[in-house]
Amino acid sequence: MNSSGPRLHAPIVVSFSGLDGAGKTTHIEALRRLASQLGLSTTLVTFWDDVVVGTRYREGFVHKVFGSEKGVGTPGRPVERRDKNVRAGYLTLVRHLLYLLDAVHLRVVLSRVRRGGAVVIIVDRYIYDELANLPLENRFSAVYARALALAAPRPHIAFLLDAVPELARARKPEYSVEFLRQSRQSYLRLAHLLGDMTIVPPAELEESQRFVLDHFSQAVEAARRDSGLAGVAPAA
Repeated sequence: MNSSGPRLHAPIVVSFSGLDGAGKTTHIEALRRLASQLGLSTTLVTFWDDVVVGTRYREGFVHKVFGSEKGVGTPGRPVERRDKNVRAGYLTLVRHLLYLLDAVHLRVVLSRVRRGGAVVIIVDRYIYDELANLPLENRFSAVYARALALAAPRPHIAFLLDAVPELARARKPEYSVEFLRQSRQSYLRLAHLLGDMTIVPPAELEESQRFVLDHFSQAVEAARRDSGLAGVAPAA
């Protein structure tokens, strides 16, 4: 966690969602650097490690039952993941139930982190990444996804890093290009359904980072005005 700076009425929550290989880690690091320059303390919450209920058992299940390979793929050593890309009907039902548990636990986790004193809470993936894995073309799943998103805590900024599937696959070869194409469409469908996700268009890294950091800076200024801190210099 970075050194503390100006306190706001409430922490700013920023989430990052998108395809594997879309660049979430790189953008998160850039945002944390900017927050530090502004004198704002940050806490990073990793959705899979800190929020998902029964992570170890769910991971063990896909390895044992579906033969999913472990680890994160690299361009020189791809892996064959079999988890969210397995679309059996009974798994869709199970996912609806598990995602409900995760949404409830997300509220608990963020409530605890807010009490920790960080000014900015960054969440690496969010409930949106799970909802995008549902068959949103199905009316029931679409209604369910919207209801669960409304029930979960809403970030101040919910970034959706759009990415070209072929380029994402080249950076992190875990899933087929065809699955990534389907997943991209599902993310965009979810963003349209919810109406309040901030889509970061595919672009060169410098341009997309500028987009993210500009939006974050605007959110900080708005939060400072609400807290009566407009014009207050950041901590050294």
